[in-house]
Amino acid sequence: MKNFIEELLWRRMLQDVMPGTEELLTKEQVRGYIGFDPTADSLGVGNLVQIMTLLHFQQCGHQPIALVGGATGMVGDPSGKSAERNLLSEEILQHNLNCQRKQLEKFLDFNCGSNSALIVNNYDWFKGLSFLDFIRDTGKHITVNYMMAKDSVKKRLTGEEREGMSFTEFTYQLIQGYDFYHLWKNAGVKLQMGGSDQWGNITTGTELIRRKAGGEAWALTTPLIKKADGTKFGKTEGGNIWLDSKRTTPYEFYQFWMNAADEDAGNFIRIFTLKTREEIEAIETEHLAAPHLRGLQRALAEDITTRVHSADDLRMAQAATEVLFGKGTIEQLARFNDEQFVGIFVGAGVAVTDVTESEIAQGIGVLDLIADKAGLVASKGEGRKLIQGNGLSINKNKITDANLSVTKDQLINGKYLLLQKGKKDYCLVKVV
Repeated sequence: MKNFIEELLWRRMLQDVMPGTEELLTKEQVRGYIGFDPTADSLGVGNLVQIMTLLHFQQCGHQPIALVGGATGMVGDPSGKSAERNLLSEEILQHNLNCQRKQLEKFLDFNCGSNSALIVNNYDWFKGLSFLDFIRDTGKHITVNYMMAKDSVKKRLTGEEREGMSFTEFTYQLIQGYDFYHLWKNAGVKLQMGGSDQWGNITTGTELIRRKAGGEAWALTTPLIKKADGTKFGKTEGGNIWLDSKRTTPYEFYQFWMNAADEDAGNFIRIFTLKTREEIEAIETEHLAAPHLRGLQRALAEDITTRVHSADDLRMAQAATEVLFGKGTIEQLARFNDEQFVGIFVGAGVAVTDVTESEIAQGIGVLDLIADKAGLVASKGEGRKLIQGNGLSINKNKITDANLSVTKDQLINGKYLLLQKGKKDYCLVKVV
């Protein structure tokens, strides 16, 4: 059985750990949990750090529990937030929980014997707990002074904006602490894990277990992932990078990892893949010898895209990358089905324009197509110059005749044309 703490250390995934945690993990199989915020119907790549923590925990022989916060999601965690967020209805939260559960099941093994993963929802134990019972039996054990000393509270009360925080948010750490107490008492959970911003909330749980029941529990956190350029991990100009292909296409997902800086890729490949230390060091050696080939990014992107999506989605993303940035061919384009075809190019930010079946049946002049329909050029005169300069391709084939008529015979899969101006300016034409 691998040493969990050592595994996290070499993968650069360990921030804080309570004394005695490693000794506990080496002498027995431990139940440990991480909480997930259900404010969206998909987890994002930011959540992958914690998902991988649970996965390594399981692979080291321990039992991982994913807690989805049906109750805490109704309150809102103030950690790292400068303002109170909008609260969600029970119906929306339940939908989000169901979607996230399916994503977690892609990573964790729920049928492997004594360390099979579990998913729990804290709404199950909070829904029958009255406010009076909670403040009488739980609230009395944690002082206001103790709660005020937590960073998540102090930053909101003493920060530049000083918007303060509601009593609802103030109680969040006590509610999360009760989660730990409940799982410790009823499910034998001894360890809570999470991001470093959760250290205060987690240790409130260990303190509640000590004060309320005289018990002992442990805590462990991972570093918050930051990119080398200082920008937030998991964010792009288009917003969050999600695990749901409907929110972030496999192509966009693949490109997110391919575009990682070398310094970041060396960090990410340790955190987000299951490759061994020897495998990673070998990839880094090859990358240093030929960094322009982006071998480090490629190994990272291939591994994580396959596990989050599928091997087929990876092949599709790689083919799209070849078409848009490499030497992709019409044969590669023709392998995509309708959903994939449109998803690839929309996901890559390619403009889409429509033409009718009657127009394409009659034939459309290439200048009319690129100037009037697609808007790739401002005028037909500019279009002629583009063609004369060998700067226009249709379906990856160079166009040399400004009088060419584009017909249905040139359609990919009977529906599409891919126009390309220069090296990277594309437009997808769809027949409707």
